[in-house]
Amino acid sequence: MANNEKLKLGPFEFSSRLFVGTGKYSSFELMQQALEASGCQVVTVAVRRERLFDKQQRNILDFLDRDRYTLLPNTAGCFNAEDAVRTARLGRELLDLDWVKLEVLADTKTLLPDPLGTLEATETLVKDGFTVLVYTNDDPVMAQRLEQAGATSVMPAAAPIGSGQGILNPNNIRIILERATVPIIVDAGVGTASDVTLAMELGAAGVLLNTGIAGAQDPVAMARAMNHAIEAGRLAANAGRIPRKLYATASSPVEGTIGVSK
Repeated sequence: MANNEKLKLGPFEFSSRLFVGTGKYSSFELMQQALEASGCQVVTVAVRRERLFDKQQRNILDFLDRDRYTLLPNTAGCFNAEDAVRTARLGRELLDLDWVKLEVLADTKTLLPDPLGTLEATETLVKDGFTVLVYTNDDPVMAQRLEQAGATSVMPAAAPIGSGQGILNPNNIRIILERATVPIIVDAGVGTASDVTLAMELGAAGVLLNTGIAGAQDPVAMARAMNHAIEAGRLAANAGRIPRKLYATASSPVEGTIGVSK
């Protein structure tokens, strides 16, 4: 796999494999700076009406350069399939885009995905002509079900949304990656650059995050770090790491070394 190979998602192609959200920034201006520093090409936007405006009633869409970024509507805040489908269709009308990051959550405390509602909404939106990128838990069986339902990309959570815990179950992510024939984008719970690098080293096609940047003490600096991390992780994955060994192996030859006195 070439390092410069583009990520294909339905009708879209991207050079950057970092997807960044727009929530939780202290201002739209800071959001703009962080997005630029991240090097991302895809920006997710919650399309529920109350989330499009700040306290001054400024529209977030006025701060997103659509010549630079491809907007990805998401169904954040939906807790059943019907609401998620309705919100996805609203996003299509508002942004004139036939793709969606689908979220169907189970409850407000954990923000974990509702597997049954997620599968139901995926099937409906695929039939409705959407390119569906679907947020799910890190269950390999559920990932397969969503792929079979027609999801363009399956997006297993690294950890609970906004928790910053990083990849809690890399073994499950590995299994999902081994079985998948669609791009796997790690989503949710990423806290810092090393989390992004690990996701890419595991073989993920990309990483989607929001709080890891927006909640950092210096969001712009963290966005820059995430930019480097996605590239470093992909380079390392393609380079192929050395195997892990229990005992030491000398990095210099112990026999026939020039200049070693007896």
